[in-house]
Amino acid sequence: MIMRTPDPDTLSMSSSPAMIPASDQPRAAVQESSGNGHLLQQRLALVEDLWQTVLRSECPAEQAERLLRMKQLSNPALPEPTAASSDSVVLLIRDMDLSEAIAAARAFSLYFQLVNILEQRIEEDSYLESIVRSEELVEQIDPFTPPLATQTEPATFSELFERLRRLNVPPAQLETLLQELDIRLVFTAHPTEIVRHTVRHKQRRVASLLQQLETASEASPREADSIRLQLEEEIRLWWRTDELHQFKPSVLDEVDYALHYFQQVLFDAMPQLRRRLTNALSNSYPDVQLPPPSFCTFGSWVGSDRDGNPSVTTDITWRTACYQRQLMLDRYISAVQSLRDQLSISMQWSQVSASLLESLEMDRFRFPEVYEERATRYRLEPYRLKMSFMLERLRLTKLRNDQLADAGWRAPAESPQPFTPESQPSEALHYGSVAEFRSDLELIRTSLVSTDLSCEPLDTLLTQVHIYGFSLAGLDIRQESTRHSDALDELSRYLNPDHAYGDLNEQERVHWLLQELQTRRPLIPPAVDWSANTAETVDVFRMLHRLQDEFGSRICRTYVISMSHSVSDLLEVLLLAKEAGLVDPSSGHADLLVVPLFETVEDLQRAPDVMGELFHTTLYRNLLPRVGSQGLPLQELMLGYSDSNKDSGFLSSNWEIHKAQIALQDLAASNGVVLRLFHGRGGSVGRGGGPAYQAILAQPSGTLQGRIKITEQGEVLASKYSLPELALYNLETVTTAVVQNSLVTNQLDATPSWNELMARLAKCSRRHYRALVHDNPDLVAFFEQVTPIEEISKLQISSRPARRKSGARDLSSLRAIPWVFGWTQSRFLLPSWFGVGTALSEELQADPEQMTLLRTLHQRWPFFRMLISKVEMTLSKVDLDLARHYVTSLGSSSHRDAFERIYTTIADEYTLTRGLVLEITRQERLLDADPALQLSVNLRNRTIVPLGFLQVALLKRLRDQNRQPPMSEFPSDGDGRTYSRSELLRGALLTINGIAAGMRNTG
Repeated sequence: MIMRTPDPDTLSMSSSPAMIPASDQPRAAVQESSGNGHLLQQRLALVEDLWQTVLRSECPAEQAERLLRMKQLSNPALPEPTAASSDSVVLLIRDMDLSEAIAAARAFSLYFQLVNILEQRIEEDSYLESIVRSEELVEQIDPFTPPLATQTEPATFSELFERLRRLNVPPAQLETLLQELDIRLVFTAHPTEIVRHTVRHKQRRVASLLQQLETASEASPREADSIRLQLEEEIRLWWRTDELHQFKPSVLDEVDYALHYFQQVLFDAMPQLRRRLTNALSNSYPDVQLPPPSFCTFGSWVGSDRDGNPSVTTDITWRTACYQRQLMLDRYISAVQSLRDQLSISMQWSQVSASLLESLEMDRFRFPEVYEERATRYRLEPYRLKMSFMLERLRLTKLRNDQLADAGWRAPAESPQPFTPESQPSEALHYGSVAEFRSDLELIRTSLVSTDLSCEPLDTLLTQVHIYGFSLAGLDIRQESTRHSDALDELSRYLNPDHAYGDLNEQERVHWLLQELQTRRPLIPPAVDWSANTAETVDVFRMLHRLQDEFGSRICRTYVISMSHSVSDLLEVLLLAKEAGLVDPSSGHADLLVVPLFETVEDLQRAPDVMGELFHTTLYRNLLPRVGSQGLPLQELMLGYSDSNKDSGFLSSNWEIHKAQIALQDLAASNGVVLRLFHGRGGSVGRGGGPAYQAILAQPSGTLQGRIKITEQGEVLASKYSLPELALYNLETVTTAVVQNSLVTNQLDATPSWNELMARLAKCSRRHYRALVHDNPDLVAFFEQVTPIEEISKLQISSRPARRKSGARDLSSLRAIPWVFGWTQSRFLLPSWFGVGTALSEELQADPEQMTLLRTLHQRWPFFRMLISKVEMTLSKVDLDLARHYVTSLGSSSHRDAFERIYTTIADEYTLTRGLVLEITRQERLLDADPALQLSVNLRNRTIVPLGFLQVALLKRLRDQNRQPPMSEFPSDGDGRTYSRSELLRGALLTINGIAAGMRNTG
């Protein structure tokens, strides 16, 4: 996905707010977009020059000139590409040997990654400018601009709060929302994250040097020349670094990758986010109480998502939790050491609170060695002495954490703890919980405040402690529903072979589960050899209990059930949790939040009935946690975008998710339940991706109420969190979108005629999509042959297999991520738009006047505008000429006619969809309303063509080899040259890397 400021797929929120009247909009979307496009054009010359310089210095002269010729033939500044230019590129590739083909793949991959860095820098600059601009313009708001409800550009805190004040939003209403604000961003690891950690470091270095060069060019030409030479050197080092992983990354490697963003950016960004919110709120609503410091927190699936990933074991999850705590302890130790250096306050010149002095006396007896070592030096500096004791406790906490990581979760809970000789054996000297550490920090802060002193680094640390605790990010467990039913079936067959769980119907299962939940008798007998799957399933809950005992419930309290279909799916997890001591139905206490994930269209439609039955089950309802000032039960529900899209197509999937949200919110409200919707969005449009700000505004009115949970996929982490200001931009705009959506209400989603129209469109779109994808017997062969899906599965980018079931070759076994990835590489991007054109066409054939209504919906309804905008963006990236080259070159002769029919079907649908989208948006070309995005997409579309031709050539050579003895050489194309299979595979994988970098849409 191409990221910029604002997010790429420009959407808009258009509604008639029920409570907020029309007002102003201080920023012009098209002007800012044009400005970004100008910056891209202006700075692109530098990237082009650097790229050419590096190629000429690193490649043989003739090879470098051929690569530059390929780039010239695909120059986006030239007129539309001709068959002759494409033929010229193909001829250049045909004359290359394998080493030069690999060099070409690497060269274009490097080019796109440099452009990505350039665009990220522009995004960062634009965000900083927007902060300044919004603060300047809040006093100069134009009364004739559109209302807040129609704003398409992400709003800053300053802008949003000032506009809410001018719209007379009551302070009490805003304060109530802010006090219950609950934003959770969940990081995931996915097979589309293809850039090595090592390369990420080099990218960050290049970004830093580009920023330095921009500053120096204006101030010191000599310094600019020096930085320019450093840039060339860094890129040359990058060129000589292997882009591909030399080994398949382990789960812990993925953990390290995801946590990298916390270490480098997010740990320090979150306090800045809170300061920006505080300043903006104090200017517009000085009497409104701030939201809790932890209004925005983080979760992670990395190391805990075991759905279809056998590499995620209980030991891995335990070690992940220990690793996360280690990172936090290291940061806290560093922060406290800095505070100790800073807080040199002497008792001779300042008062100290009595409670702080009392705590020092207690610490003296608990840590006599520390006292003996530090008392003389800090005799009159109580804050430094206190923090010396705190550092010792943090050191002991880290030592215990290391011991637990080595011992594993099966070690006895009462494992040896670090003591000093004078301590009592029963006294734990480490921090048993983050609350103890936070209490010490607040003790220091209270003492400082009582003497009219403040310390910003201390306040910053306290904010970080509130947000991250000792756990950094809460781990969500995810497992597929049948694993639980299979385990209970095996257990029940052992206990009573005549009454096996697997033989019961749904009603009988629910009855049996409720009975077992209410009995105090253990269900699982000890010392029985269960099957490996059952033993692992039971162990997960035992490990969770041990994890919460050691780390507190915050580390891992959510259990997501993928492929949830029925009431029994949730009760099964509760029963297994009860057996592990995580749930006690008799007291109504649960340390586990069971979250159903409704993924397919049928499951989304069934979700309200499933949850309605559960809400009316007293036992289940009593186990829900209580939240908010009214203490209402909270239910978290996850909506799956990926599988519903693969199941029924883009339009149908989005409509069913939209309907499900409304139905579930109405159900929850009528039952006095608070709903937190967990959006399982992917990075690409085909998996629910798109700009977060507009996507949040497009959620059905009344469904958020200040609470949202969103997955942040591995493929978009770098584009959102690699630079500090980019991270702040994403975090601030997500927060303002949630506030805006929760306050600006409308009734557009309840318009009957609009809903009826969408229902017809979704039904028709699904029928056309499934006719091609699910009902065409040749589609699977088409996908496997004309996309690099098999080679993608060999790319060392993920610990998770590409298919859910080993050996299965059908579509249902293929994960949604490689499904989207394959279509993107071959430039079809089919999952993001196919079926939309046919649905719109049939509607217009029945009534041509419906075009007027469709245009109205596009102008006024955020949901429909988001749909069309996403389709428009993905259509702009489709290249049917290049896609046809994949079909004709890679498709087998035995399937030629069938594949030609499939291609024709896709091409006809593309032409139809593109024409109708342009008619609805009243544009001549795709993305005319967003010049910066249009420029970026066109740049990539043309420049990426040589990589596509390269990929096809390498895949053809690779697949033409029928045998694979180790280290053997094979003739290729009858030209006398020989290539090993491993070399050809390497070349193909490098093109996959390059195209992913160029498209910025993977899976």
